[in-house]
Amino acid sequence: MKQIILFLSVLSLAWASDVQENLIKDLEQSLIAPCCWSGTVYDHGHPEMEKEIRQMVESGQTRQEIIDHFLARYGERILASPVASGFNLMAWITPIIIGLIGIAVFLNYLRTPKAVAAGKSKPKSDLKIPYNDQIERELKALD
Repeated sequence: MKQIILFLSVLSLAWASDVQENLIKDLEQSLIAPCCWSGTVYDHGHPEMEKEIRQMVESGQTRQEIIDHFLARYGERILASPVASGFNLMAWITPIIIGLIGIAVFLNYLRTPKAVAAGKSKPKSDLKIPYNDQIERELKALD
């Protein structure tokens, strides 16, 4: 019985450690490194911020509490992806709209007949062009 309890406690410690590592990785990928604002903490490797994140996770703070801490400290610029509210909503909607417009143009291109696209459409002789007879007579007179 003692062996089972020991095994379960070791297993729970390993699981908790794995959960903490995943949370640390998620937070590092969600926050921009404030030293140069060019990449996430995970990609850039900002040691002070990595250490601070690790300490906050190990002290038992939740993901949202840690994010709120950095938001209060650096502002919304610290977030790797903008909050989907207000004007920032355009950052989420614009790519979708552009993608839909691109798909519509592509489908319209596919539906266009090949002869019309190449400019080889047959001239229609039954079209009523105003003054067509007069134009033809004057062209023959010039020859």
